[in-house]
Amino acid sequence: MNQLISLASRVLFFGALLMAVVAMGEKAANVMSMTVLRGLVQPSRLLELAAIALLFVVAMQLREMKEALEAGKR
Repeated sequence: MNQLISLASRVLFFGALLMAVVAMGEKAANVMSMTVLRGLVQPSRLLELAAIALLFVVAMQLREMKEALEAGKR
């Protein structure tokens, strides 16, 4: 179970990182009057989704830390 949570945490982290990079690239392209995403999603919405994913990553990491501390006390 811990391995699955760890894998999910990594996938969400790298997904959030990718979304943030794409959002910044899209915003830079928009400044030059071009587009990468062709209007499918706004860069601000991508950053919001990346922040939500990172929130879940933080929650999973805190859960892992709590379990490690509880296992150390036993």
